[in-house]
Amino acid sequence: MSLATKYNPEAAESKWYAYWMENGFFSSKVDPNKEPYTIVIPPPNVTGVLHMGHMLNNTIQDVLIRKARMEGKNACWVPGTDHASIATEAKVVAMLKEMGVDKKSLSREDFLKHAWEWKEKYGGIILEQLKKLGASCDWDRTKFTMDADLSNAVISVFVDLHKKGKIYRGIRMVNWDPQGKTALSDDEVIMKEIQSKLYYIKYKIEGSEDFLTIATTRPETIMADVAICINPNDPRFTHLKGKKAIIPLVNRPIPIIEDDYVDMEFGTGCLKVTPAHDINDYELGIKHKLEVIDILNDNGTLNEKAQILVGEDRFIARKKIAKLLDEAGQLDKIEDYKSNVGHSERTDAVVEPKLSLQWFLKMEDITKPALSSVMEDVIQLHPPKFKNMYRSWMENVRDWCISRQLWWGHQIPAYYLPNGEYVVAKTKEEALLIANEKYNTSYTLDDLVQDEDVLDTWFSSWLWPISVFDSEVFSTGQPNEELKYYYPTNDLVTAPEILFFWVARMIIAGYEYTGEKPFKNVYLTGIVRDKLGRKMSKSLGNSPDPLELIKNYGADGVRTGMLFSSPAGNDLPFDEKLVEQGRNFSNKIWNAFRLVSGWEIDSQLSGQSNQAAINWFENRFNEALTEIEDHFSKFRISDALMATYKLVWDDFCSWYLEMIKPAYQAPVDAETHAKTIEFFESILKVLHPFMPFLTEELWHQIKEREASEALIIAKWPKPKSFDDQIIQEAAQIFDVVSQVRNLRASKGISPKEAFDLTIKTQQSELYSRFDAVLKKLANLSEINFGDSLENAVSFVVKADECFIPMQGQVNVEEEKANITKELDYTKGFLNTVMKKLSNERFVAGAPEAVIANERKKQADAEAKIKALEEALAKLS
Repeated sequence: MSLATKYNPEAAESKWYAYWMENGFFSSKVDPNKEPYTIVIPPPNVTGVLHMGHMLNNTIQDVLIRKARMEGKNACWVPGTDHASIATEAKVVAMLKEMGVDKKSLSREDFLKHAWEWKEKYGGIILEQLKKLGASCDWDRTKFTMDADLSNAVISVFVDLHKKGKIYRGIRMVNWDPQGKTALSDDEVIMKEIQSKLYYIKYKIEGSEDFLTIATTRPETIMADVAICINPNDPRFTHLKGKKAIIPLVNRPIPIIEDDYVDMEFGTGCLKVTPAHDINDYELGIKHKLEVIDILNDNGTLNEKAQILVGEDRFIARKKIAKLLDEAGQLDKIEDYKSNVGHSERTDAVVEPKLSLQWFLKMEDITKPALSSVMEDVIQLHPPKFKNMYRSWMENVRDWCISRQLWWGHQIPAYYLPNGEYVVAKTKEEALLIANEKYNTSYTLDDLVQDEDVLDTWFSSWLWPISVFDSEVFSTGQPNEELKYYYPTNDLVTAPEILFFWVARMIIAGYEYTGEKPFKNVYLTGIVRDKLGRKMSKSLGNSPDPLELIKNYGADGVRTGMLFSSPAGNDLPFDEKLVEQGRNFSNKIWNAFRLVSGWEIDSQLSGQSNQAAINWFENRFNEALTEIEDHFSKFRISDALMATYKLVWDDFCSWYLEMIKPAYQAPVDAETHAKTIEFFESILKVLHPFMPFLTEELWHQIKEREASEALIIAKWPKPKSFDDQIIQEAAQIFDVVSQVRNLRASKGISPKEAFDLTIKTQQSELYSRFDAVLKKLANLSEINFGDSLENAVSFVVKADECFIPMQGQVNVEEEKANITKELDYTKGFLNTVMKKLSNERFVAGAPEAVIANERKKQADAEAKIKALEEALAKLS
């Protein structure tokens, strides 16, 4: 076979992806005779381009889907994108601004026309980029959250939940994004600790010359103050009960009220109450029936109710108010202060608490099945450490503000009538019929005005695992064949930061509309961070371009590089050396096959000398495969890759191929060659989910194959029983080889210089079985069995002492130092093993095989210590 000297990832990637697509290997159709395995992609924002988080997330999904496909399951990976109301509208507004067009000058219809044009031009970029990574999605199933059928599903759900009394409209304190000019749910607010100032402001007591000093971080809101609150138990302010204070600068009197909510230890022990601009003050205002004065416009500037600095931005106003207070002699002092401030998850603007008329979903009852299903492991989170966080959120959940003051999205199906009422219906025509029947009116369509707001993006994506298969079930209540077959899906791979945004809500919707969980497992990835521990982001400029990485290192190199150190739920400290290691792994496999394919085969030769090597690797492969399967079953994808990596790099390339490699220009026997190709094919199968392109290329290099024999659909190997003794014995032989090689290096003995090895052992038959392997790998002329040699250097493997004769005089002190060093190391190793075995929790919880392995380590270490001590005694 002729094989290129160097692997060309770019050529292989374009060739094999096209081949897989042409042959329909990614597509999935309902097949009652096959077990379905389903993953729905966390739909990336339609505004998005591939970043490192996407790379990690989608690599894991592809690994899972490819393995399931090879296991003979009907693998279905549904791709798609999310319309991302806030982010997309911001992009379109920015685009229009560059064109000299203000959104305010456009009608809703004209704006949406521009938005759809933008979506058609840029919306599919990220999905095309995922193909470069090797993502084997069923692209014929690609969905978009504003597709007509998915949009109908969203509207049906809103109407249904409103009819059930679970959706209501009301004035509530909401999180307001002044940059996006929209309400946000609690989950869309990211708390950040920032350095701010604490301003101590003096409020004059009405009818006296006394002042009351109040500490606040927001002096720009004093014009919205409606009361000052003191703790009734605070003796410092007893004399102020029933009195009034004067707001500085605007000179408006406000009552002094009492409530034990006030923390007597914070600031000056009294609180200014601003119900329109603080959630806690709002609750206090309701309790004491206080007035509400909102002094901020939707864009965060001061309005007329502020009386001063009207039109100024809130943060500029803060500085100016502080200056005016100082000039008026009413600013006592300013202190540095750290505080947690809410920021918009989408725009990063500082969020304002704001009273607003919005649509809400009642969460108290609808969340109960979703909470119990995770707590009882009906749905399993991987790693399970996230269960407590999930429970905390679900047990303290607030009603979900589902309306957004935007145009891009699903417009709320509520229609306002001339009589001040409203009707919720799927269409304007339905709303008209309901309105005229309910109110005995004769309105026309022109009399109805649809709500201007759109629904929160998550209100569409919470239906994703259901609606991508059956968008009609929300109105019919009858699942179609696809939903019955593919739902519930199997595994969801996503980021912990959207555990509440999306995962919890999908679970809620799943139980509400199917009575069933939406998925069985949730694999939560970590955050990809740079070497300094910072989250990778465009703004920091610390994130490499994923496509550039693929170009430089190959998709397989990047995929394995991302997975080398990414355990579930833990952050990935990314270093480009990881993908370099991935590329090196690709080259190692390529070169291994070049080596094997370059051997001449002689059918007349006997393969007897290689039987020990073949027998060992067969057992070692099944041991490794058992371990790999165990890792997969526990969603330890990184560990599964590392076990595969060691099997290929260490066991197959470094040991097995060296054991069976013929002498230079000598042929190999047919039996050994056939077995080696068989091993190589098994290795390619296990590697394929991680490294799809390289493995498919080599699979077809081995021999020409029909499409029906492609690796992507080849049968996943099942682990067979293995003989642990053979594996342990081989490990002992490899230890001897390594020790001989190390000794050659330390003594300056050429690898080409053969010498005898004498072994003091009680298991000479072991070394005899591996005689050919030992002689070949350690370049030994003879292997003898006996007692210690004079003028020889020695080393210990397990309980056996091995001697190599030296031509010159042996340096006794040097040998003593070497043995002492090894003795100390072995004692330390034994100590570690004993700590494990003395740990009652470990012994009680670990599998029997693990405990047995630790006890074997103990016995081996103890035997080695005894042999080393005896060797040391001889030199003393």
